[in-house]
Amino acid sequence: MNLQTNSDFQTKTIEALTSGYRINQSGDDAAGLAVANRFRSSIAELTQGVLNANDGVSALQIADGGLNNITTMLDRLKTLATQSASTTFSGDRSNINVEYQQLVQDITRQASNIGLNGGGAYNTVNNVYIGGGSSTANAQVVVDLSGAINTVDAAGLGLSNTSVLGGGTGLTGNLVRLDAPGATFLAAAPQTFTFNLYTNGAASTFTASVGGSGALSASQVLNSLNGQLSQFGITAQIGSDGKLQFGGTTPFTVTTATGAADAIATTLTSATNGGNYTAAGQANYAAGAQTLTFQNGQGTATVGLLVGDNLAGAITKINAQTATLGIYAVLNAAGTGISLQSANTFTVSASAAGTFAGAGAQTVNAPVAGASVTANALAAVTAINAALAQVGNVQSRVGAGENKLQYATDLANSQITNFSAAESRIRDANVAAEAANLTKAQVLQQASIAAMAQANAAPQAVLKLLA
Repeated sequence: MNLQTNSDFQTKTIEALTSGYRINQSGDDAAGLAVANRFRSSIAELTQGVLNANDGVSALQIADGGLNNITTMLDRLKTLATQSASTTFSGDRSNINVEYQQLVQDITRQASNIGLNGGGAYNTVNNVYIGGGSSTANAQVVVDLSGAINTVDAAGLGLSNTSVLGGGTGLTGNLVRLDAPGATFLAAAPQTFTFNLYTNGAASTFTASVGGSGALSASQVLNSLNGQLSQFGITAQIGSDGKLQFGGTTPFTVTTATGAADAIATTLTSATNGGNYTAAGQANYAAGAQTLTFQNGQGTATVGLLVGDNLAGAITKINAQTATLGIYAVLNAAGTGISLQSANTFTVSASAAGTFAGAGAQTVNAPVAGASVTANALAAVTAINAALAQVGNVQSRVGAGENKLQYATDLANSQITNFSAAESRIRDANVAAEAANLTKAQVLQQASIAAMAQANAAPQAVLKLLA
């Protein structure tokens, strides 16, 4: 029995030395094996988690590089807009606008490449699973780049409708000069401006209100209006005649009601964006069957209006066919008819009289004479400033995400090292001790064999005496 025990002891010792493990089967140390396996599982999880974090850092670094490039492009856009915003500029603004528009388009392309366009790959809540946490939530690093505030394409940055072409128009019949020295406005009652405009792929209405809580200077009036209108690519400014003007390439009409004595616009007054080429339909839309044909340098579009189409439905139908040509329909200033607008010349013809306009071709005239040549450029400067601020905020979030992932990687590597050490202390064999045990096992086994041989020799001696 002792020989078998010593033989088993030697076998286990050899197994420990050859495998390097103290625990080679559950029976060696069941409780220790369970703990060691948990450590080993955590090590496997964290090892892949470090790879995940490194991939996340790489993706954010790519986005970071793209954001730096977009910032450089915004700097160039601002240079072009500033050049066109000066009334002393004697060159052709359309030439400047060619580069401007190409850069705006390329911003969208680059934003798409780095996944930060609207609905892009990284324009979401990014969860990088690293592991090692007390819960699933703690095992992840969240880098939130979701929503409109983290989109850096032209639409997300509010640059889609900007340009550096000339444009801008004053309010019909307005007599109030904002440039009077020391003048203040709207001390007691606010004044509202109702804009019928085309934005986010559809015609809509927006009301801007200014004043009513204390006297405002001219600059405060403009700041208040621009703070509300910049999202639509529309800017308020003081024209060369000292009166309020609105500009921008966004199609719009605007109306304001009679204000108080210190209002910024007199009585009921309105304007149609003079920076665009425009065509007006009937002052009062009358439903009826009519086919409209639009044409410009981009192509041709045909719109069929039916007897049952109301004013809003007719505008929606027109925009559905003409938006790709850069021609847009909005309510006229009175809100009773249709105003067609485009940054470029176009023609529209009607198949029959009545619904939209008289039958026959209608050639669209140039923008309103005397419109401010710098309004669009000034609006562009305002939009670019806002875009720069937004890109800066996105950069800060991306940078913070890179740092969070790096810190998480450092912790994971530390956990891997310590979990590995803990597993080793439980699972690995003590080579020195096992080597000593092997020597002991060999001595015991040899002694057992010698003792057994001696025991077997005793009966043989007795037999010899009897022989």
